[in-house]
Amino acid sequence: MPEARVLILTLTAALLAFAVQPSRAADAVKMAVFEFELDDKSAGGGIIAADAIDTENLKLSTEEARRMLAASGRYSIVDPGAAATDATAAGGIRNCNGCEASLARKLGADQSMAGVFTRVNRTEYTLQIVVRDTRTGAAVSNVFTGLRMGANYSWPRGVKSLLNDKILIATSP
Repeated sequence: MPEARVLILTLTAALLAFAVQPSRAADAVKMAVFEFELDDKSAGGGIIAADAIDTENLKLSTEEARRMLAASGRYSIVDPGAAATDATAAGGIRNCNGCEASLARKLGADQSMAGVFTRVNRTEYTLQIVVRDTRTGAAVSNVFTGLRMGANYSWPRGVKSLLNDKILIATSP
């Protein structure tokens, strides 16, 4: 008999935990996370093109942001898809004066995220991440950090640091 009681309690707890999950997913903020971009302001900027390592680290940085936001349970990631292509063709998200918010709204997102790494020189970078409300275009979060004495392989760590220390903590329950 005690085994049956334990089984019933275990099943009840599992069902309650499962029942809570849909409401959590329903409460998740839909966020379109656009591909992170590089703005090369270094002496070689405009002369030396971004290389495969830069491209890979931008991709890893975007993936890290999406992974962390989804893992928090507070965000549902919306793929920016073709909307991002439109912005890229116009010179990138960093040059469109907040157009990512309206693009994300068309996709059904509540918020948009754009990240820009600025290369000062080959060992000094800055990272800015802007989260916007898609209805108003207003910045919900605009955070910045410097990455000193590093290289482009440190970009995903910079993203992780800003999300942990500034963005996710600011929206904690």
